[in-house]
Amino acid sequence: MALINESHPEEFILLGFADHPWLELPLFVILLITYPLALIGNITIILVSMLDPHLHRPMYFFLTNLSFLDICYTTSFVPQMLFNLGTSKKTISYMGCVVQLFVFSTMGCTECLLLALMSFDRFVAICRPLHYTLIMNQRICILLISIVWLCGMTYAISEATLTLQLPLCGVNQLDHFLCEIPVLIKTACGEKEVNELVLSVVCIFVVTIPVCLILASYAGIGHAIVKIKSSEGRKKAFGTCSSHLLVVFLFYGPVISMYLQSPSSISRDKPKFMALFYGVVTPTLNPFIYTLRNKDVKGALGKLVSSNFSYK
Repeated sequence: MALINESHPEEFILLGFADHPWLELPLFVILLITYPLALIGNITIILVSMLDPHLHRPMYFFLTNLSFLDICYTTSFVPQMLFNLGTSKKTISYMGCVVQLFVFSTMGCTECLLLALMSFDRFVAICRPLHYTLIMNQRICILLISIVWLCGMTYAISEATLTLQLPLCGVNQLDHFLCEIPVLIKTACGEKEVNELVLSVVCIFVVTIPVCLILASYAGIGHAIVKIKSSEGRKKAFGTCSSHLLVVFLFYGPVISMYLQSPSSISRDKPKFMALFYGVVTPTLNPFIYTLRNKDVKGALGKLVSSNFSYK
C-alpha cells in the first residue's frame, strides 16, 4: 500500500474495481450511455417546468430542484470515473477529493430532505385542496427549499471537516471509485470510533426523520383517497403520488442499507455498487419516471416539441 510522509496526500489512488478488472469495460460503456441520458432527461424536466406556465406550481418547482440536484449528484463523480476507467491513471487530487466529498454528501442529504418535502406537498394538495395555494405559496416554497439546501450543505461541511481531520498514516489508496465519507473513515488510522458514531447518529436523523415524514404524509394521503367516492377521483389522486413513491423507494432503499451501518462493518464492494445505484441509476431513471407517469409533464413536453417543429 502506497505511503507518503505528508499530513495529507497530494492525490488519492482510487482502486475502484481493481479486483474485478473485467468489470471496467462494461462499466465504462454503461456510464457512457447513462450519464448523457441523465443529463438530457433532467435538463428536459427543468426546461419544461420553466417554460410551460401550467407547470408553475409547487410540485414542479420541487421537481425542478430534484432534477438540478440529480445533475449535480451524478456529475460529481461520473466524469472522473469515466476518465479513470478509460485510462491507466486511477487518481484524484486531494482538492478534487475534498470537492467531490462535499458535493456528493450535500446532494445525498439534500435529496433525503427534498423527497420528504415533496411528499408534504402532495399531502397538502390531496388532503387540504382548498387551502393548498395558501399553504404552499411561492414565499413558503422558496423558504422550505432554501432550508433543505442549507441543511444539506451544513451536514456536508460538518461531516467532511470531521472526516478530513482524521490521520491517514501515509495511506493514499481508497478502495472506491470516488471520495465518500464512510470510505475515508474506514481508510483512516488511529481513533476513529467517534467519527463512526457521529456519522451513524447524524445519518439516522437525516434518513429516519424524512422517512417518518414521508410515511405520515402518505398515511394521510391514503386515508383521504379512501374517502373519495368516485373511482376516477381515487385514480387521479393516486396518480399524482405514484411517481414520487417510486422515486422514494429507489432512493431510500440503498441509502438505508448503506448508511445505517457502521462504516467498519460495510463489506468491501457494497459501497461501490450502492454509490453507482443512487448516484447513476436513480438520476437516470427519475426523469423518465416523472415523464412517463405524469400527464402534465408529458403534455407540456409534447407542446414544447410541437411548437419547436411549428416554428421551424
